[in-house]
Amino acid sequence: MAAALPRLWANLPQGATVLVDTAPWIFLLESHPQFADRFVGLFEAAAKGQVLIALSTITLAEVLTGPFKAGQTALAKRYEKALLQYRVVDVSAPIAALASQLRAQYRLKLPDALQLATALDIGALAFVTHDRDFSHVSGLDVLTGDKVVPQ
Repeated sequence: MAAALPRLWANLPQGATVLVDTAPWIFLLESHPQFADRFVGLFEAAAKGQVLIALSTITLAEVLTGPFKAGQTALAKRYEKALLQYRVVDVSAPIAALASQLRAQYRLKLPDALQLATALDIGALAFVTHDRDFSHVSGLDVLTGDKVVPQ
């Protein structure tokens, strides 16, 4: 009998693809004292090639808005360079159509529906977020970093 593959951050299996929502990126990039640690293990697993992290162009725009709004162009460029090391998924017409369906079904805000649709479109095993608005979503694991088992 073959040995089971080790489980990773949030019990993800080796090789899993996850789409990461905006807040976890911001928490990590800004070293948020309360929330960054909840997501560090995921990014460590990605650095080891154990999971594949993806983000949508929505996340890219949302993460860069803060530094640009504060007039910190150099910081925005550093954040952009960091994010572009991962798989960036464009919002396509099929993703937009699926987002409209999900928005109606789950009463999500448009950016949240687009994030969820992107995760489903790329076949992600999980959607990683800090947002509780996804608690009623089915068909995809929604991971918030709250109950992560240390590695």
